[in-house]
Amino acid sequence: MSERDPVLEGERIMTICNACRYCEGYCAVFPAMERRLEFGSGDMNYLANLCHDCGECYYACQYAPPHEFDVNVPRTLADIRVRSYRQYAWPAPLAALFDGNALAAAIVLAVSLVLWLVAGAALGGGTIAGAPGDFYRVVPHGIMAGSFGVVAVFVALALLVGFVRFWRDSGEGFREFARPFALWSAAKDVLRLEYLHGNGEGCTYPGEHRSQARRWLHHFTFYGFALCFAATVVGTLYHYLLGWRAPYGYASLPVVLGTLGGVGLLIGPAGLLWLKLRRDPATGSPGQLGMDAAFIVLLFATSLTGLLLLALRETEALGALLLVHLGVVMALFLALPYGKFVHAVYRSAALVRYALEKSQPPPNVNLDV
Repeated sequence: MSERDPVLEGERIMTICNACRYCEGYCAVFPAMERRLEFGSGDMNYLANLCHDCGECYYACQYAPPHEFDVNVPRTLADIRVRSYRQYAWPAPLAALFDGNALAAAIVLAVSLVLWLVAGAALGGGTIAGAPGDFYRVVPHGIMAGSFGVVAVFVALALLVGFVRFWRDSGEGFREFARPFALWSAAKDVLRLEYLHGNGEGCTYPGEHRSQARRWLHHFTFYGFALCFAATVVGTLYHYLLGWRAPYGYASLPVVLGTLGGVGLLIGPAGLLWLKLRRDPATGSPGQLGMDAAFIVLLFATSLTGLLLLALRETEALGALLLVHLGVVMALFLALPYGKFVHAVYRSAALVRYALEKSQPPPNVNLDV
């Protein structure tokens, strides 16, 4: 991260950009910037999370390094985003574990959870050598459902607290967030990855040349995650409403959804990590690489262990694979409020605020001296 305070550096750069406005058509950041003459901490956190990190403004900027103005919008906003993740995280001591060593923390967490599940399964009467095809002979249903229920409630609460802190810091009221037109506009931008489209040419990532690769890989990741979540929801309904016990047939809805989602979560994260390792270092934040890599590795590991479990569930490998898969999934969910995933929460909220701002008359901003 830059030696300069990222928020103060952001204020300096936005003041220069507000006078230039060459990049105003590139993404939502610059129209939102133009509605302001001053940039407080809340404004900079909003603009930083509105940024989609494509890097195009860096390559187009006449004041980028080595110019004496040293304007580097993507890197500065990335530094601010990392800072905002820590600022809004709850509880803060847990977030500190992922600060600067996110990948190592995620691996240690996953291994610890696997061992914890082994102990819990043993106490509950389960065994790693459980009968092939019978998940609950390895981890009894009560332990599995109870463990993930507690984790789900905690993660939902932590994400909600982070969202409340971000939205309150933005200066908007919570009633405004619920405006249907703003939610619909933000949802369309999120589902289409509007600001990675580049008017059909893609974004300048990982380097100066335009490509649609990042957009498509994000789609694989996003919709893969959504399909896996849908598979979990359907499986839960099967169990509690219909009394159908897992594992389900290969042609069943939970398995089909989970398989499609799993394939997406192999292709998307692997491709995104490949792009990230090739990224122009001038446009990225050093403090974000470990955080991003940890989230990507956990997503990939969740998918890989899940697909292996599906393929080998009728073999003696079921017990070990199930425990490893559950440990990785639980580690992924516990890491969500403290890693790269929170950008989905804050960026979505920033897009809602942007939709609200666009609906209002432009402020009377006059930069003439």
